[in-house]
Amino acid sequence: MRMARYDDLMALYENPIEHACDLHLGQVFYVENVQKPEDLCDSAWETLLPFVKELSEGGGNFFDGWMKNPHSAMLSCNDGFRPVSFYVEVVD
Repeated sequence: MRMARYDDLMALYENPIEHACDLHLGQVFYVENVQKPEDLCDSAWETLLPFVKELSEGGGNFFDGWMKNPHSAMLSCNDGFRPVSFYVEVVD
């Protein structure tokens, strides 16, 4: 859904990284059997997994009505320098 990059924070706090993220805006992942999609980084998957698992088991309505669609969630990976926001929803 959205990608950010905080170069000022990276300059202050991060050791240089040659290659941090291969994701691109508009990329779509489908999850089957709660298995990590091949091109999704491990860090993002760790953030998404509890919500994906709950949705795959028929759950949802996170935080008592947080999302307009109760079978969805808006989540971000835990990279504070270049966060990527994901819209996760149940599809048939």
